[in-house]
Amino acid sequence: MTKHVFHLGITDEDLRGAAVAIIPGDPERVERIAGYLANPHKLASKREFTSWLGELDGKPVVVCSTGIGGPSTSIAVEELAQLGVRTFLRVGTTGAIQPNVEVGDTIVTTGAVRLDGASTHFAPMEFPAVADFDCTCALVDAARELGVTPHVGITASSDTFYPGQERYDTYAAHVVRRFQGSMKEWQSMGVLNYEMESATLFTMCASQGLKAGCVAGVIVNRTKQEIPDENTMKNTEQRAIEIVVGAARRLV
Repeated sequence: MTKHVFHLGITDEDLRGAAVAIIPGDPERVERIAGYLANPHKLASKREFTSWLGELDGKPVVVCSTGIGGPSTSIAVEELAQLGVRTFLRVGTTGAIQPNVEVGDTIVTTGAVRLDGASTHFAPMEFPAVADFDCTCALVDAARELGVTPHVGITASSDTFYPGQERYDTYAAHVVRRFQGSMKEWQSMGVLNYEMESATLFTMCASQGLKAGCVAGVIVNRTKQEIPDENTMKNTEQRAIEIVVGAARRLV
């Protein structure tokens, strides 16, 4: 019997046995990523979830956007898992918070500071948000094969782009007490960057026997500037995509 899911608009028959998914946040990145696969074709587009299917070395791989943040990411991962996917490789862009991480660099996340809420729906806060070892190795190896030496370490993963990442250039110019001074604290602990999905992704997958990894291209360094350069952003995003496709090839 064909398996249907509620949000993605695809079935298990559509995935043709795909066990590996590449999951960007932005729906507009999906087709670009699928262009690196053999025989790519669009499956569906509903709300923030756009999906394409292609092949790596003759094996099916699905590319599906998650939207921004943990809640929508959890929907995409849950429904893809119901359809047979077992390995999830997130690819995106990020803002670094360590002075030595340059714009244009690449970060492979090994674990996430859980500044979200969605991850607590899968495991208590004491449970670590950690990447799968094989996925991490595949991402690092793929980067090195391209001549990229990635930064490998911890990410702060926030449900919000503004207060949770201690941004004061907002309408209210206010950050609640919990997050005041938080960026300096994460810097002192060696946290590399901020993003918005890895805490939910890692907690969800690690607690349920699924595999997950995360690679992100650095488009700003919060210690220097907040607004990315458009050309640099395109090149950085492109490199991250090439890395995640290389990792997927190792894992199919």
